[in-house]
Amino acid sequence: MSSDSVRNIVVVGGGIIGCTTAYYLTRHPAFVPSQVSITLLEASTRGAAQGASGKAGGLVAKWAYPKELVNVSFNEHVKLANEHNGKDRWGWRYVSTGSWEGRGDPLPDDLDARPSNSLKREKSLEKTLGLPDGRKVGSNRKLTGLPDDLLWVKEHLTQSYSSMAPEGATAQVHPYLFTTSMLDLAKEKGAQFKSGTVTSIIQSGGKVTGVKYVEAGQSESQTLPATDVVVCGGAWSPALISRLPIQGMRAHSVVIRTEATAIIAPYVLFTEITGLGNGVVTPEIYARPDGTVYACGPGDYSPLPDNVDDVVVDPTACENLLKNVCAISDELRAGTTEVRQACYLPVSSIGGGPIIGEAEKIAKGLFVATGHTCWGISNAPGTAKAMAELVMEGHMKCADLKRLHPSKFI
Repeated sequence: MSSDSVRNIVVVGGGIIGCTTAYYLTRHPAFVPSQVSITLLEASTRGAAQGASGKAGGLVAKWAYPKELVNVSFNEHVKLANEHNGKDRWGWRYVSTGSWEGRGDPLPDDLDARPSNSLKREKSLEKTLGLPDGRKVGSNRKLTGLPDDLLWVKEHLTQSYSSMAPEGATAQVHPYLFTTSMLDLAKEKGAQFKSGTVTSIIQSGGKVTGVKYVEAGQSESQTLPATDVVVCGGAWSPALISRLPIQGMRAHSVVIRTEATAIIAPYVLFTEITGLGNGVVTPEIYARPDGTVYACGPGDYSPLPDNVDDVVVDPTACENLLKNVCAISDELRAGTTEVRQACYLPVSSIGGGPIIGEAEKIAKGLFVATGHTCWGISNAPGTAKAMAELVMEGHMKCADLKRLHPSKFI
């Protein structure tokens, strides 16, 4: 086969959407390494999963949204975990999900805490909107106490606890390990990874012909031929397609390593905590199988930096988050804070999303998969499977994603 007939697929963005798309492309029946090349380009000099894909909570839920994507994605998560030993490789497991309301037991210096000036425009991550009433499943049944195995929150501080989803409807992964595993598995089948910033998409005659990029550590741009370009740049996607209505919402998070003797049952808690002198705070808390606990707070719209490596972490935001979650748990208070971090979630400025499909009005062979808000981890496999079908076959078979087509947004 001549070089002119080889398909050159370029995936832009080494987050969970890009890496998982590369994986599904290499598993598609039409992928033949001698006939199809797949190159993933990532702007970070630190490798894949340096943005939200490596700093998220890792929630995987049947009650996420949009439903047409969730219905594919959850089952694909299960298949991937079974096929590649996700339990050991990326921390796959089912978890219980609960709504916890109560008061906090302030730390000694909590009264001196001040809100961060950069977080004045706080915004909820709206993760519970996928549930039927925005918070709970089924009836309004409330338990007067905690489940017997939920020992890592203080019972005497609990005002109410209610299950938010039935058993088997919520799972988790370690997002960094899942994303990098997808990339490694794609590379095993022939995908290539390059560290470089894509500066523009080249087209001729209404078709994509390549991308220009600057390799990490270099100043001069290079050209990479492409018959198909899949933009999976998350909050940075508009840098390549300016018409995309995507903006970045910054979210802070912390990771606490609990003591070896602590009993940390597999729960994800959506909390409402009072009594800390700053109204009601609503951190999300995720227990992980490795003995760590992840927690995140609301988001803000601080300016998006040019590169994911330049994301600024607000120390006050992380400190306040730590104080909030430690105020309801002795285990968290006794633990060691391993990570204080921030990332940008890609959200649609006009509502709806994510945006998934071919942007043929701009150029034939230009594909978009971005705007997944807080559900990128959960919906990555469904997105990737649909994109692999679209790129390799010309149409999606696994789901009807017409409502998410780029023409609805740009």
